[in-house]
Amino acid sequence: MSSALPPGTARRTARRQKGLFALVTAAALTLTACGGQGGQAEAGGADKPGTEAGAVALPTEDVVSGVRKDPAAARLLPAALRDGGEISLAASVGSPPSSTYLDDGKTVAGLDRDVSDAAAKALGLTVKREVASFEAILPALGSGKYQVGTGNFGVTDDRRATLDFVTYINDGQGFAVREDSTLKKVTDLTQLCGLNIATGAGTTFEVTLEENRPRCAEKGEKPYEVRTYAEQGALWGSLQQGRSDVVMSTINGLRYAVDQQPGLKFLNEYQRLDVGLAFKKGTPLAPAFQAAVDHLIEDGTYARILKKWGVTGSALKESRISPPELKS
Repeated sequence: MSSALPPGTARRTARRQKGLFALVTAAALTLTACGGQGGQAEAGGADKPGTEAGAVALPTEDVVSGVRKDPAAARLLPAALRDGGEISLAASVGSPPSSTYLDDGKTVAGLDRDVSDAAAKALGLTVKREVASFEAILPALGSGKYQVGTGNFGVTDDRRATLDFVTYINDGQGFAVREDSTLKKVTDLTQLCGLNIATGAGTTFEVTLEENRPRCAEKGEKPYEVRTYAEQGALWGSLQQGRSDVVMSTINGLRYAVDQQPGLKFLNEYQRLDVGLAFKKGTPLAPAFQAAVDHLIEDGTYARILKKWGVTGSALKESRISPPELKS
């Protein structure tokens, strides 16, 4: 499978995403006052949705261009890159605040881009970014096609066995439902037995759901159905239109999305995970990028990036390379 999306897919995906957000935002503007779009309910600093029906404003503050090169971090790079150079980066574009498109349908924006661009600047590097499908990026890193990958990749024990991760935020797994749902809080996946669960293809959510699905039969109950979607617009459409009962996705992404869409609610966090920039196992780039992220934390750039995207509640005190998976 090719890791790059076919020509025109990015623009079509962006149009579909904007079409869904236009529908729900117009309804929200008709029925309710606009709410904040922060990824965390308690986090501040994110812009408000646009005042025109159908418009969803993304924050555009420049928090990267002022980053200065950190000589100490740059010295950790391979010799060929210490005086500058270009690195190849594969970006999965899903939904804000992690990664999305601007109105032009081709410019990638989001937390992932700001962090990776700022870390590269701290190392004196430039980034050659290519959009790729989420499920294809990690294998492509292993093969050497790309040097870095972004996609809100949760650090799990299975993944860190074959790849390296440089952590930059704490996110994790959570649930969202329609407001008419009788679910109150999911603390055990057997509470979902008999329901239809929508989630992203190739994600830790899909793995978690499939691993636990047999537990329903063990309890004598009908297993839940796992419905995977490559596009966020289709995933949320399935919930809005009743084809799915629950969405399982990233905590920050869920909070952001339900804040934009009437008739939905964030249910609860299920498991926290550290999230990292992804690299080929054993790459000498990982220590350099870890030092670069720590530099961003120290000089205040990191806090400005998280505030911009409304996820200050997910801040890390320091970056680590492939830490053990967080267990609930």
